Amino acid sequence: MLKPGDKAPVFALPDADMHMISSDGYLGKSHLVIYFYPKDDTTGCTIEAVELSDLMEEFASLETQVIGISRDNCISHAAFRDKHGLTVTLLADTDGEVCSAYDVWREKEKNGEKRMGILRSTFVIDKSGVVRETIYDVKPKGHAAQVLEMVKKIA
Repeated sequence: MLKPGDKAPVFALPDADMHMISSDGYLGKSHLVIYFYPKDDTTGCTIEAVELSDLMEEFASLETQVIGISRDNCISHAAFRDKHGLTVTLLADTDGEVCSAYDVWREKEKNGEKRMGILRSTFVIDKSGVVRETIYDVKPKGHAAQVLEMVKKIA
């Protein structure tokens, strides 16, 4: 499990428009909020993405990029973004390598059935690539405002 002070794992993934985005491209330029979510266009994931999108101007004023990662593909991300007018960057980790690197791919139990899935988690990473805040098992409602307050402490 990542914790504050750890170096954030570096990755490159395609966005909703199939452009490759590399996390090390932000080093020295921007703080990062990376949030992992289970599935496009589900209730909790939509609440989280819309609330983060609504605060994008404030994040930008603090030199912070917001990136959402799930195992959905680029086409699913594009439909999700367009349907809800999202402004966060959505990246497709279809093989789960980045989810594993950030240790958010976990066994979950629902209705007595165990299966693997993404543990909704958020990481605040400073411009030098160091994890400053970690939040595991995120509750979507109000999460964006909580993350913005964390970013204000490092900006």
